[in-house]
Amino acid sequence: MLPILLLTLVCSITFSFEIVFGLAGTIMMLMVMTLIYDAKTLVIYSILPQILTATIGLIRSEKTVEPAFLLKMLVFASAGSVAGLLLFYRFSTETFYYLLASAISTFGLYLVLSPHVIKLNLFTQRVLDVLAGVSQALFGISGPIAMTRLIGSFSDKLLIRNYALAFFLCMNLFRGGAYLVNNTITAEIWQMMLISGPVLALVLWNANHLHLKVNARLFRKVVSWIILIGGLSLLLNSPYN
Repeated sequence: MLPILLLTLVCSITFSFEIVFGLAGTIMMLMVMTLIYDAKTLVIYSILPQILTATIGLIRSEKTVEPAFLLKMLVFASAGSVAGLLLFYRFSTETFYYLLASAISTFGLYLVLSPHVIKLNLFTQRVLDVLAGVSQALFGISGPIAMTRLIGSFSDKLLIRNYALAFFLCMNLFRGGAYLVNNTITAEIWQMMLISGPVLALVLWNANHLHLKVNARLFRKVVSWIILIGGLSLLLNSPYN
């Protein structure tokens, strides 16, 4: 019971961050909780806080998401997610961990080193959509890739956050459905979800308003550095060293 209570506390903090900045809740949760749970268990569990975060964030925000734009992202991401799910069931836990940490670090480094405003052409946007789908299905995390794509498409932080949350919601519903079909969610993970879910919903409902207090420049800097630090932390603190 103590590990689940600690998980609930950590997720209350990290996903409050995600509902403000649009990503990194799972990354920061992994930085702490891989000391207790293996990475695959946490990635499977993460569908609960990710769905709660996206749903609450969108319900309590201005309606800024255009279905046509989101649909185009999802079409390409869905193709990538099929490949990601196939790989998910084939990698060992150790290989999975290092791929996850390397992917997060790479995109975090790109965002930190990129100029203040990045512009992506249509081909690059679509490639990133596909890679985001692969990453979401494989690692339960597409924030570093999706945020790179969205920062290259919009300048308004609310638009970036809301499109990110809408994208994550759709991809996590797909991922959760695949887990159910394949009986991936174990009794232990169901217990983790049932105990932590109500607490997280209450915390996130009240944390959502904080995104209004963050300016655009701070938003981009925090997003970039949290991704990079999260990836490097996973690499340096690997349980397989």
